[in-house]
Formats: sequence, structure tokens, C-alpha cells
Amino acid sequence: MFTAPRSARWLLPVVLLVVWLGIGGSLGSYAGKLGEVATNDQAAFLPTNAESTKVIDAQRSFRQEETLPTIVVWTADGGAESKVSTEQRGAATKALTALKGDRGLVGSPSPALRSKDGRALQAVVQLRPDLGEDLPDVLDDVRKAAEQVPGTRAQLAGPAASQADLGDAFAGIDGLLLGVALASVLVILLLVYRSVLLPLVIIAGAVFSLGVACAIVYFLADQDLVRVDGQIQGILSILVIGAATDYALLLTARFREELATGEDRFAAMRSAVRRSAGPIVASGATVALGLLALLLSDLTNNRALGPVGAIGIACAVLSALTFLPAALVLLGRAAYWPAKPTPEAQKSAGQGVWTRVAAWVDKVPRRIWAGTLTILIVCAAFAPTLNSKGVPLDEIFVNDAPSVAAQESLGKHFPGGSGNPAVIIADAGRVKEVRTAAKGTAGISDAVAVTAGGRPGAGKPLVVDNRVRIDATLQDAADSDAAKSAVADLRTAVHAVDGADALVGGYTAQQYDTQKTAEHDRGIIVPVVLAIILVILCGLLRSLVMPLILVVTVALNFLATLGVAALVFQHVLGFSGTDSSVPLYGFVFLVALGVDYNIFLMSRVREESLRHGARQGVLRGLTATGGVITSAGVVLAATFAALGVIPLAFLVQIAFIVAFGVLFDTLVVRSFLVPALVRDMGAVTWWPGVISRRRKGTSDAPATLGTERMSTDA
Repeated sequence: MFTAPRSARWLLPVVLLVVWLGIGGSLGSYAGKLGEVATNDQAAFLPTNAESTKVIDAQRSFRQEETLPTIVVWTADGGAESKVSTEQRGAATKALTALKGDRGLVGSPSPALRSKDGRALQAVVQLRPDLGEDLPDVLDDVRKAAEQVPGTRAQLAGPAASQADLGDAFAGIDGLLLGVALASVLVILLLVYRSVLLPLVIIAGAVFSLGVACAIVYFLADQDLVRVDGQIQGILSILVIGAATDYALLLTARFREELATGEDRFAAMRSAVRRSAGPIVASGATVALGLLALLLSDLTNNRALGPVGAIGIACAVLSALTFLPAALVLLGRAAYWPAKPTPEAQKSAGQGVWTRVAAWVDKVPRRIWAGTLTILIVCAAFAPTLNSKGVPLDEIFVNDAPSVAAQESLGKHFPGGSGNPAVIIADAGRVKEVRTAAKGTAGISDAVAVTAGGRPGAGKPLVVDNRVRIDATLQDAADSDAAKSAVADLRTAVHAVDGADALVGGYTAQQYDTQKTAEHDRGIIVPVVLAIILVILCGLLRSLVMPLILVVTVALNFLATLGVAALVFQHVLGFSGTDSSVPLYGFVFLVALGVDYNIFLMSRVREESLRHGARQGVLRGLTATGGVITSAGVVLAATFAALGVIPLAFLVQIAFIVAFGVLFDTLVVRSFLVPALVRDMGAVTWWPGVISRRRKGTSDAPATLGTERMSTDA
């Protein structure tokens, strides 16, 4: 038989390495360019079929130009009881009028209006919505003009100011987030593996895969095929770095095992790839398909995350199965220097600890699974207390954001919904009836039609295509539960006006619709994701009982994590609620990523069971994979925790849920609950695989654990 020359065996790894180095050099910069095609305009991520979204479309007919409003708030400097004077009101109007014609402004600012308590003024300045990076400079001009009013303190609130603060929160996300994540991974790998080159190789593979993923997403976003905002951008970076590192750890651990048996580097890598590719691909498919299930959502930001995240996972798998094998083959044993891949080194690297854990699981499996199951159930009991009705405006930013402080000042002196009215679009012939119905609704302080001048109140209503716009001012803060309840009642009231064909939108209605849509999405996406995972596990493990055990345990881990999060958010971090998408994101990441570790464990358990029997298979599998899976869990938890450097409640909450849930899953569910259940249930866990019973006369003692055999068609 023809045998390829020894030199030819070096060709493929060299070519693969050169290709990846070229990819890294040409596409790596896209990891820092993704912000160029990202949008932080939250209106672009509303439910597609919601009533509030239809109102946004209808509102465009009532404007000569699209605008982004900012609300200027003045409060008297003289103390809590000080009032603004008529002169100060005139000065405020004059200061803003002087801005007319400045870059970025649309039309003339509104006159300054005094609050009923006489202690504050407000005015609205309309800005162009396409200012992009120039928005902060334009707002600075508005702020400087407003500060010219003597004896007052000027602040900026409203959509424009909030958008600028969001931009500040995401400023430097590319460098800061990536730097924190990679530094965390590097430190953990150095501490765990005590190798000089291996952590650098793993990180290089993760960075290369992120560069490819970002380049693909950049192209798709530039062609308007996918949407990206700062949150999705941050999650993509963390997801790719974490997943690529996890897959790399599985392969490098298997390569080290094969080298320890004395095989040469090429044979060792062939064996490592053959035995690792199945679990890695199955793991990647689980996460990618779980993310793609988000396409079933009616929330645009959920649908956007689906394909973007799936692209990132696919790139992580590709890097782990091409770049990493090439680099490890070329380095050989030097990749693990100063450690040496020997059986003794394997034990000193942590298998001794997991041998003791496996012995404990073998000795008292029922106590272990009963105890860990009790802990999970107790934690899960608190899950219903997690409030996912939305994050109040004053909690959106973890730090003190100027727009939030301005909104608080506005709410103290004007109706809570000032600047964020409920917008009603109705038939022009039913204006009076709609206004009457709106003003008679609990929680609504006033309702006025927008006039030809573009402002509510003075003059005749502006009629466009026989439709009018009516702004209803809410009595409570626009992001409060009371305001959302008022919007629901307002819809009921105006819908009941015959012939009005009324629609209710605006900021509060958008929050209400988003919340209701998120609840609906969870009812659809959760069972779909569980079904996807179940099918993949059945195909990989060739069993029905085992996949059910794994799916139930990771789902229970998710509920337990939500229970702990509910307590931590409320009593430690001071959050009164979470964004409505947080539970769904947490479910997709935790369940899909949690199954990853069970895939790594149980695929090895199945392999060992085919050789040594079901009982010893779980013990050998736990011993062999305990160290690498624990390391992978710690790395993934650390990378997701890096999201906490972005001062937004949404990302801080996601960071905690995923980081804590992954550690809980890795250290409790995968290490104790699942192995103990499999050990206690025995061969039935692999049903309908065929496992012969113990031969007559054999012992149950650990020394004879190899007497159960699994048939090769299991």
C-alpha cells in the first residue's frame, strides 16, 4: 500500500495555519469595525406587528421631517421652594430661539413652559435623527445655550439625550469588552494548565474566529440583512470567545491524552479529532440552532441575535477543528511546555481529584442526586419572584446617566409622562370623541391634538389622509407599571369610539407591547429549543432516556438560576426588575450552553461504557472529563461576566445569569447530579441501547465494575 512521505504530513497543518494567519490579518480588524454598522435606535427593535409599531409608521405622515426630540428642563437654583420668574422664562425661550438654524436642529424650539408648581421650565428641541456621531456635539450646543439662563440649572432629557447616553455606554465596547474577556481567559488558562504556549494558541484561535464572525456580520448588516446594536455586538464577542475556548479545551485535553499514550503527534491528533469532533459539532449545533429559534420571535432584536449568534458559533467550531489541530500538530508536545503529556502528568493535572469525586458518586449516588436535586428545587422556587416587566428608566444605566437625572427632574415638576406622551392616531371626524374618551381614562392628565404647526394645542388639528394625531399626557412616569396600565385602559377607551379606528402608541405603549410580545415569545421559543436539544442529544447518544435526563436537569438549573438571580437582583444589586427579554436570553444561553458540558461528559461516558460497561463508564467518563469541563465552565463564566463592564442593567443581568448558571451547571449538575443519577439508574439510562445484565456470580464491588457491557449498536 502506498504510504505518503513523512514530509507530506506537514503540508496540511502548514497550509491551514497560513490560511488562518491570512484570515486573521485581513479580517481581524472587523472586530473593531462592527460598531460602524450598529444602531442603538431602539425604535428599530420593536415588535413588528404591535399596535405601537403601526403608530410609528402612521406618525411619519404628520411630520415634514423625521425628528429626534430632546427636552430641556430648567429648575430654580434657590432651593426646593424657589420658583422660576417670568424673566427667566423669557430668557430660556430666547436662548433656545437663538439656536434656530444651527446644524442638527429641525424647525424652531418650542417656547419654554412653566410647571404648575412654578419651580421649573421645559422646552422641546427637535433634532435630525441621522446625526450619528455628531449627536453629542449638537446636544452640547443645546446645553450651553440652555445654561445661559441665570439662576437656573439646565438639564437635557428625552429620546435624544437617552440615545447619547447609550452611545457613551457602548463607547469603546470593542476594545474594553474584548480586552477584559481575553485577559480573563488568559489568566484562567495560565493558572489551570501552567503552560506558556497553549493559552496563547487557544486565544489566537478564539480571536481569529471572532474576526471571521464579525466580518460576516459586518457585511450582512451593511446590506441590511441583519440588525446589530451595542448589546448584540457585546454578546457576539463574548459568545465567540467563550465557545471557541471551550471547544479548544476539549480538543487540547484529548490531544494531551493521546500524546500521553506514546503516540506520535500526527496519530495523536487524528485520534483526538476523531473522538472530539462529534461532541464539538453537536455542541455547536445545539447552541446555533437554539439561537436560530429566536427567529420565531416577534421582537426584532431577538430575531437579530439569532443569526448573528449562530454565525459566531459556526466560526468558533470551524476554528476549533481546523486552526487548533494545525497549530497543535506543528507544536507537538512543546504546546504543553513546561508540562509533559504523560499518564502521571494527567493525574497531577487534576484527574486525582476527579477520581475521588467519582469514587464518592459510586459509593452514595442516591444521597448525592437527592441532595443536589433538593438544592436546585429550593432555588427554583424563587424563580416566579423575578420581575421581568421591564427596567425603570432610572435603572437602565448602572452608573449615573445625565438623561436619567434630567427625566427625574422633569417628573418632579411636570406630569410623569411629560415628554413621552401616549400617541393616538385616529379618524379626523372623531377628534372630539377620541379626546373625550382619552381624558376620561384613569391615568391620563390631558389629551390634545397636534396642530399644523407641529405642536399640540393651539390652532386647528393637522389632518393628513383624514387622520389626526392626539398626544395624551400620562400622569405617572412613562416607564412605570401604572403608566402601562393606563395605556392598556386608554386603548380600550379609544377603540370603543365608533368610526375612530384609533391606534395608541408612544414610548409607554412600546414598552407594554414589548413586554407582552416577550411573554408570548417565551411560550413558543422555549419548547422549540428544548425539542431541538432533545433531537440532537438522541442522535449523539443513541438513547432516549439519557437525553430526557439531560434536558430536564439543565432546564431545572435554569429555573434555579432565575431564582437566585431574583434574590440577588432585588436584595444585592438593587434592581426592581429586568428587561422583558432577559429570561428568554438567559434560557437560550444557559440551556444550550449547559447541554454543552453534558454533551462533553456523556459522549465520553458512552465511549467508556462501550469498552468497560455502563457502571464504570460513568465513573471513567467523569474522571477523564472533570478537569477540562470545569475549566471550560470557569472560562465561559468569566467571559460572560465581562459583560458587566458595560454600564447597562440589561447586560449586567445577562452577565450574572449566564455566569452563575454556567458555574452552577458545571460544578453541581454536571459534576454530581447527572453522574449520580446515571450511576443509580444503571443501564436503563441508555435505553433503547442494549446492555446485558451482570453475569451471574459477579460482584457489585467497585473492583468488578467492568462486568456490565454495552453492545456496539447501543
